[in-house]
Amino acid sequence: YFRNEGSLTSTLRTLLFFTALMITLPVGLYFSSKAYVFEGTLGMSTRDSYFYAAIIAVVTVHVVLGLFVYVAWNEGSRQWREGKQD
Repeated sequence: YFRNEGSLTSTLRTLLFFTALMITLPVGLYFSSKAYVFEGTLGMSTRDSYFYAAIIAVVTVHVVLGLFVYVAWNEGSRQWREGKQD
């Protein structure tokens, strides 16, 4: 019983971490890249900077999702191997 509770806690912690990452990272990168990189450093117009910042946000969402799938896959296979040894 306690082993299942530990794996549930670990899974919930992983899910909450990636949820927070999914919310904060794309939004933060969108606004910071728009203001500092595209408009500030590169001198793009507001219209163009919206477009390129949105691309960065979408790519970030895909990277976070890919990392979540990778971590979940490895965590699941690790728990399966530990359960298999009993």
